[in-house]
Amino acid sequence: MESKNLTYGSIVPLIGGESLGISESLGGQNPEWVLSYSDFEANDSHYLNYLRTKRNYTGDYIKLDENPKYKAKKVDIVNTVCPCAGLSSLSPASSGNNPTNNWMYESAEYVLGNIKPKVFWGENAPRLAQSTGKPVVKKLREIGKKHGYTLSIYKTKSLVQGYSQIRDRTFYFFWKGTKTPLFNYIHRPHQRIEDLLKSVKNKKGDPMSEVHNKLIPSDDVVYKWILNEHNMNHKDFVENLQFNNVNLYNILDEMGKDRFDAWQRIIKDLENKEDDKSVRWHRVLKRMYDKEYAGGCTMRRTITIPNNYIGAFVGHLPHQLTHPSEDRFLTYREMLSIMYLPEDFELLNPRRQINHICQNVPVKTARDMMDQIKLYFDNRLDLIDTEYLLQDNKRKVYEYEKNHLQLDEFMV
Repeated sequence: MESKNLTYGSIVPLIGGESLGISESLGGQNPEWVLSYSDFEANDSHYLNYLRTKRNYTGDYIKLDENPKYKAKKVDIVNTVCPCAGLSSLSPASSGNNPTNNWMYESAEYVLGNIKPKVFWGENAPRLAQSTGKPVVKKLREIGKKHGYTLSIYKTKSLVQGYSQIRDRTFYFFWKGTKTPLFNYIHRPHQRIEDLLKSVKNKKGDPMSEVHNKLIPSDDVVYKWILNEHNMNHKDFVENLQFNNVNLYNILDEMGKDRFDAWQRIIKDLENKEDDKSVRWHRVLKRMYDKEYAGGCTMRRTITIPNNYIGAFVGHLPHQLTHPSEDRFLTYREMLSIMYLPEDFELLNPRRQINHICQNVPVKTARDMMDQIKLYFDNRLDLIDTEYLLQDNKRKVYEYEKNHLQLDEFMV
């Protein structure tokens, strides 16, 4: 079968970045159907709204826990974005035995056992390809083997593929048959985060053009002190930054003759101020300084300045990432653009559901994966006679199982 004739469906698409990446790769094609579970209805709602209002989608949206006997139309490819909290480094409960991982197993059992596509693929946290993920990979392999599929895992980061956030991720693929394709390595110069944000067209009257965090960055006590020390405004300061991916605490580290010099100076300056903000920040900074000076670690979540690239767009960044030239935080449209969602995509109830943007796959990262799948259907990838293959796009290496060696030998 040639890639131009492919059909696909999505199960647990969440906000839809991965599914839209498939659509981009296939020239704007819609899924045949969208399946999910009641637990993810709120996350899925943004994608369904976009399909129905912007893409003329008239297909089904089925929650399998409510309609377990639904007969899905046969398709060539199925994709999923099951929750990654079970293996996320941001979760203190992260482990190979976390119950959240069951969504990967349940979706795989349903898709491989009922729909039987030629390819079923999804995305998860980096730990899927590390020792923490060994129990998960073992279970996925068992499910695949039962239904006649091999398994491959592709480690990558969006920055390496040419995009403006680091975002280490792991994709997993089930392939119908006994052979597993070897993907091309995808390395490109990355787009600078400042250029991406400056290119976004905010439109008057568009709810997505509203700024989420209404505070002014330069009014922050710490940032105001930093700007005064450099005798610059926000725009000039961003343009003159000399290092990447910076937040205010990292900037303090770099400002003095040693790591703690600027910390000591700002703490001393705030010591004699009596306004509530200064008193609070003096207490916060002094506590952080004491702990780090003694060799400890602290949570460094604060205002972040966009310079060159950012870390994964999760956690505090939707609230504390500034615009590169305007003294403000980001609009919803700018946040959506960081994940390369379409210019007419809308986040429903954005103030309450802002984190749904983060629980996502960047559209262009997903498109890269789908482009490789198309090469597979066009017989333009090398096939390896193995049940399991681990490929690392960052390091440009791969390993595969030979003669049924133990899985431990292949986990990074």
